[in-house]
Amino acid sequence: MLKLELKEIIGITALLIHAAKIDENYSNIEEKIIRQALLEFGANNENINEIIKVGHDIENNSNQILEFTKEVKIMSEKDKIKIIEKLWKIIFSNKEADMYETNLMRRLEGLLYIDSKIIGNIKEKIRK
Repeated sequence: MLKLELKEIIGITALLIHAAKIDENYSNIEEKIIRQALLEFGANNENINEIIKVGHDIENNSNQILEFTKEVKIMSEKDKIKIIEKLWKIIFSNKEADMYETNLMRRLEGLLYIDSKIIGNIKEKIRK
């Protein structure tokens, strides 16, 4: 379980929401994955709805993922990997990754300074 600051959790929330919406099919399953991830990252049931609302606002009002990744970029690799796992869970929640989702993960690889092999291994683990 990660224990993150609220600012970090909100940035991650916007990133997770962006991943869920990128295929233009934001589902209840994706929402549940996001809620569970936020609880694991240190949010609590009392503030989770507000965090998700703020995350939606940030994601809706942004035109680039740099805003979502600046908090994640400075985290430890271990923490980044946990976030990447959640992103792949969201992407594969409908059993497949489309070209927009795959492109997002390729961009995040560079933005978050994570080796492509690590991201590929996480992808395969989550897909199974």
